[in-house]
Amino acid sequence: MGYDYQSPWFREALKVEDKLEINQLNSKETADICIVGGGYTGLWTALKIKEKNASTKITIIEKDLCGSGASGRNGGCMIPLSSKFTAMKKIVGTKDAIKMVKASEEALNEINKFCDVNDLDAKIRINGIVYSATNNKHRGGFDDLLRDLNDNNLNSWERLSKEKIQKLTGSNRNIDGYFSPIGGSLQPALLARGLKRIAEKKGIKIFEHSAMSSYDYNTMITVHTAHGSVKCKKLILAINAWTPSFLSFLSRSVILVSSDMIISEPINNELEKLNLNNGLVVLDSNLFTHYYRSTPDGRIMLGKGGNTFSFNNKVIPSFDGPSTIEKFLKKSLLKFFPSLQNTKIIQSWNGPSERTKTGFPFFGYHPKNNNIIYGFGYSGNGILPTYVGGEILSSMALDEKNEWTNSNFCKGPIKLFPPEPFRWIGAMIIRNAVRRKENAEQEERGPSWIDKKLAKLATSVGRVDRIKD
Repeated sequence: MGYDYQSPWFREALKVEDKLEINQLNSKETADICIVGGGYTGLWTALKIKEKNASTKITIIEKDLCGSGASGRNGGCMIPLSSKFTAMKKIVGTKDAIKMVKASEEALNEINKFCDVNDLDAKIRINGIVYSATNNKHRGGFDDLLRDLNDNNLNSWERLSKEKIQKLTGSNRNIDGYFSPIGGSLQPALLARGLKRIAEKKGIKIFEHSAMSSYDYNTMITVHTAHGSVKCKKLILAINAWTPSFLSFLSRSVILVSSDMIISEPINNELEKLNLNNGLVVLDSNLFTHYYRSTPDGRIMLGKGGNTFSFNNKVIPSFDGPSTIEKFLKKSLLKFFPSLQNTKIIQSWNGPSERTKTGFPFFGYHPKNNNIIYGFGYSGNGILPTYVGGEILSSMALDEKNEWTNSNFCKGPIKLFPPEPFRWIGAMIIRNAVRRKENAEQEERGPSWIDKKLAKLATSVGRVDRIKD
């Protein structure tokens, strides 16, 4: 089988497997719980259920290969949800917001420990995370957030001087910023493929190249594929950007937008000179964030969110191809690192990211059948929150009554986008306004009044909780 996937992470992960064996669903199966989706959310959920109740019969079906979606093509940045705390507490309440921030931070060490115990080498490096300011408008942008975190005994962030932030991030473009040790990076596809291997060892049945074509729930729930079916007591949909395609009542809960990335050839010497030969993740404070980090084998990856918006939440073909803004990303890399002028970029890619109106994930039950459960909406920040999502969905599937199932995170979408075509038209107008505003700020000139007002409507799509106007 050829490795024709656009994501370099996923191709690399397949190459290290001794033998790629694909188990396709060609029969009628039964299970206690069927999970649709073989990415982080589905795999963590299955493993959590087995951990809590080892006798549970679990079947996972995946339309392609486990990890071939967002789980195997993201930037590999492990970012907790502390930067969303202020906005989160206004929507779900302080108690639930504190629990989510703590859980997303604890996930960093939990994933690392899980990999150590199970001999899963996902190239994890816990060297922290930086949010930087690249212009004067963004200076001090986290100060209010830090006061809020401090008031709730949650703060792990420290504001650094210009000299320290430039030394830490390797770029003179960063003139201010905040550092937290709770963060890092990994090879995302190695984690996903490793979770699949471990799940199978624990007796979880996994069928790949077995896309769900439909499901019914008149009596017992039955999931249908092209060549087989799974009858189950509980159904969990963990298919992220594809969720609205099967749960139409969630069509206004998200908007799909690409996150685009490039990666360089190995440049070990250059990275050492830049002090970037570690697992630090760096993000600027733009709403449509630039993010970068190095890899253990000496490459540098840079990405940016908020680019291609799809109409009516369709997962369009361009999400599986090279980035449409590759030239822009190359220019951005050189703005951060002029010394990399002669560095070769070997790959660009992108993928759909489902952004919620709130900027954080939600979980819920099918309105006509509580035995059908879903969770998604990680809004471009999924590695750590999907581990938390596995805990939440496992609790829901096992009918546990706990702080998660009683929380506001398990009440479905809290805020909705407008219907089409207004959603897409609005997204394009706001995206362009955000771009103009950020360009003006970078050039140290004042954005127009209308662009500032329009940009405020898009705050949920960013990774940063709040930047002062």
